[in-house]
Amino acid sequence: MPKVSVIIPTYNRSGFLEEAVESVFSQDFKDFELIVVDDGSSDDTRDMIGRYSERLIYIYQERQGVSCARNKGIRFSSGEYIAFLDSDDKWLEKKLSFQLEFFMLNPHALICHTEEIWIRRGIRVNPMKKHKKCSGMIYERVLPLCIISPSSVMIKRELFFNRLGFFDESFPVCEDYEMWLRIAARYPIYLIEKPLVIKRGGHQDQLSKEFTGLDRFRIKALVKIIESGILSKEQYVASLEELKRKCEIFGNGCLKRGKIQEAERYLRLHEKYENRIQTVRSTIH
Repeated sequence: MPKVSVIIPTYNRSGFLEEAVESVFSQDFKDFELIVVDDGSSDDTRDMIGRYSERLIYIYQERQGVSCARNKGIRFSSGEYIAFLDSDDKWLEKKLSFQLEFFMLNPHALICHTEEIWIRRGIRVNPMKKHKKCSGMIYERVLPLCIISPSSVMIKRELFFNRLGFFDESFPVCEDYEMWLRIAARYPIYLIEKPLVIKRGGHQDQLSKEFTGLDRFRIKALVKIIESGILSKEQYVASLEELKRKCEIFGNGCLKRGKIQEAERYLRLHEKYENRIQTVRSTIH
């Protein structure tokens, strides 16, 4: 049984994918299995992967979305640890070894992530302050936006199978945001302060470009965790305040675009939860 299962979900990215696969095989730690889940590609992904047929596990499915692809990889995996790599990103050669060393020194930990090098349209850029990564019990820090990259995490297998469950397949995007909320509400998420991932963006096939108004999916994730019953009072209030903020911004944006019914739906949602904030806050001492 391998120590680590590496899962790459992909869709029509054979050029990027080849670099991602090579970055996995270039790791200085070698006790891993690589699982590539092809979410219905129509390009030459299958032919390209065929060159690695004896070195990886290739799974093809009709297109069902990135959450389903990741979940299929998790279910097929056998490693004690699971690491994800988006097919347009790549790893530096010590990524796995640094994270495994962290887990060896911190056996209580369930998940860690790393710093990243950001490349946008081929040019290195600095992340904005709002993307600053952090470590520990960071639930309130992950509420505004997704500050954890799937390509940077390593997660103990037991977190999926025994504690948390898998990615929510009803999310076509922001599925990682929803997952990090569930994890951060209960467990510390540790940061290795080394850039071990090259995160590439700005290309046209990114999911964030396919779906507009990403905050509506973050709102959906916030409603889900608010109603889950797992939050502390402090986490609950912080979640309500972030939901209120997002609903107000997104609802007003819909109004400006002439989407009256959609705007009313989000502004009503804003009002529904607004009254809860003071009620719950008054019980916190």
